[in-house]
Amino acid sequence: MNISSHTGGFTQTNGYLVETDDGNFLIDAPEGIAAWLDGKGIRVDDVLLTHQHYDHVLDAAALQGRGARLHAFAPYSKELTLETAARAWGMPISVEPYQIDSLFEMDQPLRLAGVEMQLAHVPGHAADAVTFYLGDHGLVFSGDTLFAGSIGRTDLPGGSTRRLLDGIARHLMTLPPETRVLSGHGPVTTIAREAAGNPYIE
Repeated sequence: MNISSHTGGFTQTNGYLVETDDGNFLIDAPEGIAAWLDGKGIRVDDVLLTHQHYDHVLDAAALQGRGARLHAFAPYSKELTLETAARAWGMPISVEPYQIDSLFEMDQPLRLAGVEMQLAHVPGHAADAVTFYLGDHGLVFSGDTLFAGSIGRTDLPGGSTRRLLDGIARHLMTLPPETRVLSGHGPVTTIAREAAGNPYIE
């Protein structure tokens, strides 16, 4: 399995390409990732969304137009992308509409391209936030739930610091310490590093 990343948009959002012998898929769809894939000559069949805040889905419609299936915790809505809230704030955020092809079944592992992932719903930053733990590969895609030295902001619609910290404690800090954390923004870290030095983690 090979993992590479594209960082796009003014919020510098990470999208991850996972390539295996059995297929390719993406974690999130930040701005520019469709063109990045085109430049590499790579096609993906599936896109897994950690959540649907606008910066993680700006290329979702473009990828769907290229034949990729979109998977998420909840159907598309302008509330989840923050477009509705952004209008109230006077921010010109616009996401090309897309359709979620498949909703996650949270009570069982997700198997895709020969990879098995454990899913966890961890709201607090976003109502539909999901993490993907690849135990056989020692890594977790945390979206905007947990960052190197920080956590996702909780002052957006549907946010809750208590729910976010409770979810991190239950679903992420219980993973093996050596687990690599690939987040929606910033560098790769590990569970051990965050347990020892993240000021938000008790």
